[in-house]
Amino acid sequence: MASPLEQALAMMVTTFHKYSGKEGDKYKLSKQELKELLNKELPVFGSKQMDDAEFKRLMNDLDHDKDSEVDFKEYVCFLACITMGFNEFFRDCPTKQHRKK
Repeated sequence: MASPLEQALAMMVTTFHKYSGKEGDKYKLSKQELKELLNKELPVFGSKQMDDAEFKRLMNDLDHDKDSEVDFKEYVCFLACITMGFNEFFRDCPTKQHRKK
């Protein structure tokens, strides 16, 4: 049985491939595929929360090789940045249980 972390990693991969390849390269997310992924899987970052200019900036930031698509490496970098942001947010939140430092 896979550990929770292994399950999370598998979910990251399967989520990417659930949306990639609907149009064009099956190993990359087009702008439309990225919008759909964000809206359905990360609604707090979804394009419904962003105007077109903000989404264009996000796409430009993610698309390191400037091919107008997001490959798996670019997607994982995005998830890593989001995860670091969540870590910062929750680190500064008071909790009911104090962890040892």
